[in-house]
Amino acid sequence: MNGRNIALLLTFLLGIFILIGVILAFFLNKKSKVMDFILAMAFGIIVMLILTDLLPETIEHLTMKYIFLFLIFSMVGFLLFKILDSFVPKHQHNKMTKTEMEDNIAHIGTLTTFALVLHNIIEGMAIFIAASSDISLGIMMSLGVGLHNIPLGMVISSTFYQSHTKHRSYIFYLILFIISSFIGGLIPYCFNISDVNDIVMGSLLALTLGMLCYIVVMELYPRIIKTSNKKVTVAGFITGILLLVITLFIHVH
Repeated sequence: MNGRNIALLLTFLLGIFILIGVILAFFLNKKSKVMDFILAMAFGIIVMLILTDLLPETIEHLTMKYIFLFLIFSMVGFLLFKILDSFVPKHQHNKMTKTEMEDNIAHIGTLTTFALVLHNIIEGMAIFIAASSDISLGIMMSLGVGLHNIPLGMVISSTFYQSHTKHRSYIFYLILFIISSFIGGLIPYCFNISDVNDIVMGSLLALTLGMLCYIVVMELYPRIIKTSNKKVTVAGFITGILLLVITLFIHVH
């Protein structure tokens, strides 16, 4: 098996980590405290993902010379999700019935899945390109990324599991999320791409960053700030931060 095939295999294996998270989430009970913990953990994970991964990597690719592209594409990503938000039924974070609350959770899961799929596609491209030139580097990158895919898989799976989302839609979103890194690896593999322009990569990362900022500010924060399980929420938030810190530490080393 040549280096390019091994690199593609690594992007495929990243989906296994997500699947592990999905399986772990399956065993969680459908209790409000569990959901509060999961959403708070998602908040912590995504905030840390933005601050320690996406933001530095975006700036590294674009540099200060193209900072205007960072601002433009971040705003485009934020506004794109604002527009998408207008196509779903209006949802309030106060005084929701049980059904409305479950539909709101599904709504958050859908938006988060969309943004993370784009993020994973970009990440899959980067890992494939890195592994093609240095397989050891590619393996270490895959391990770090894969480990932080486990809690992400738990978060996405739990939001759909505890909602009224139709079974087929739930399966479709999960499959798309699981194979997203592999799709990212397939792009440079099929088109024989050995490098991606920094401006293009940085702009795509900025777009993803804007989408995730919308989820954090407009969806997750209003949801967790109103919870009655404050201790559970704080514990979930801290857990999310710690999980990302641990995976980033493994990634670096």
